[in-house]
Amino acid sequence: MTTTITVNGEPRDIDADPGTPLLYALRNDLGLLGARFGCGVGVCGACMVHVDGTPVPSCDTPLWSLRGKSVVTVEGLSPHPVQEAFLDGQAAQCGYCVTGIVMTAAALLERDAEPSREAVMSALDRHLCRCGAQQRMVEAVLQAGRRDSDSDSDSDSDSDSDRSSGTGTEA
Repeated sequence: MTTTITVNGEPRDIDADPGTPLLYALRNDLGLLGARFGCGVGVCGACMVHVDGTPVPSCDTPLWSLRGKSVVTVEGLSPHPVQEAFLDGQAAQCGYCVTGIVMTAAALLERDAEPSREAVMSALDRHLCRCGAQQRMVEAVLQAGRRDSDSDSDSDSDSDSDRSSGTGTEA
């Protein structure tokens, strides 16, 4: 049976049983390898994707539940301040869990542009990382929040100065 879902902004037809986990369809049918299989029961976080902006584990999300919804994978997120901060801060070690953590962190920053350390730790709590890189990851998410708000204020300042100096694009 064919199920049509929107993935990274594009409608995609997936010829699979409607009960097939989204993770399998992403990796096997669509060639999107960012979400990773970890536990298969939705508790480790390695397979996180956004469904209508909310992080969900793709390993236990059946295709039938996604009709009319929008799925974003780490491939569709790129580039994002969280990804840049992870690279700059060398936050990942082995990298297996990172895509899921990045997806959760990106959703957190959409809700709260400058989260507290406690908010970041709470959001990432369900993710399993065996490498011990959690503190670097928390720092990277905090840095991404600061970057994003800095670029927003820079854009606001630029717009203000453009309007006041008459150099902006007036309609």
